[in-house]
Order: sequence, then C-alpha cells, then structure tokens
Amino acid sequence: MANNLDAILAALSDPTRRAVVEQLTEGAAPVSDLYEPFDMALPTFLRHLKVLEASGLVRSEKKGRVRTVRMNAAPLKELDGWLEQHRAMWTTRLDRLEQLADKMNRTRS
Repeated sequence: MANNLDAILAALSDPTRRAVVEQLTEGAAPVSDLYEPFDMALPTFLRHLKVLEASGLVRSEKKGRVRTVRMNAAPLKELDGWLEQHRAMWTTRLDRLEQLADKMNRTRS
C-alpha cells in the first residue's frame, strides 16, 4: 500500500495533474479536451497523463484516433482511508492536548 500511496501523492502533487483529475470528476474526456486549457506543449501534457496513469488515478482507452481518459476512484478511496486513519489519530491527540491545557488553566486560576 505504501508504494501505491506514494505514487498517488506524487501524482497529485502537481497542479496540472490535480486540474486534470478535477476535470475528470465530471466524466471521461478525450485527451484533446483535457489538454486544451493548458499552456504547454502536448508532449509535456502527455507526460502528466502518464504519471496519472502510472499511479492508477486515471485510465485511458484508444478508439480509432481518439484517446479517452477516465477517472479510477479506487486509488482515491485508498488515499481517503489513509487520511481518515491519520485524521482520527490527530483528533484524539489534539483532544487530549486541549484537555491538558484546560486542566493547566484551571490549576492556575
């Protein structure tokens, strides 16, 4: 899981790739539509798509001359599970810290 999580986080660390993921939440799209809003060379954009595919976040399929890209939600669920685990841990720790601070404030008063 750690290696896949590393790949997911690395893929999402770039603003271009996050924007592509955002676009794909509205549905599958051809590469040409995904590429259109970006001011970069097509080979550079295709490298971004390759990183997203390698992480498992997107899948693509070619029919004729059109390559269509779609989201794969499974890696996001994996990431969400990891985040939820850490969120729960930090919530517990911060609650304990708040209780300790309250206790210290009451003893000072």
